Amino acid sequence: MSRDALLEEIETSQLKADIPHFNVGDTIKVHIRIIEGEKERIQVFTGTVIARKGSGLSETFSMYRVAYGAGMERVFSLHSPRIAKIELVRSGKVRRAKLYYLRGAAGKAAKVKEKIGKKKEKGPALVEETAPPPQKEEPKVEAPKPEDETPKSE
Repeated sequence: MSRDALLEEIETSQLKADIPHFNVGDTIKVHIRIIEGEKERIQVFTGTVIARKGSGLSETFSMYRVAYGAGMERVFSLHSPRIAKIELVRSGKVRRAKLYYLRGAAGKAAKVKEKIGKKKEKGPALVEETAPPPQKEEPKVEAPKPEDETPKSE
């Protein structure tokens, strides 16, 4: 086995499988394992994804949020064992690959529009077996009833 193939095999075994699909502009919650002494706790960092870089095991993403009047930016390794869970809060509608302009923005300028409705993922079509539609029954036509042939008085 060549060196490259061996490295690739080791990298693929380290990749996480439970990562949701998210893009730049999405608001996500990252649950991070924090170790303080002998104790371990989980801290949640919620923010907007402003950049994604790299691929494979070294893929990273940058998040930005404003908390207590100060902007915070944090870079996470996507496949890090320190990340317990990633949750998608809302999808953003953006036209840029990197949203670095959000760093100095405040108020409405710092907002990202929400993407309404999701495109359906292409995959195997679900085929449901259903019974054939019921046949419509012909309405029965009854012969007209003979009316009394006696003249009506006016």
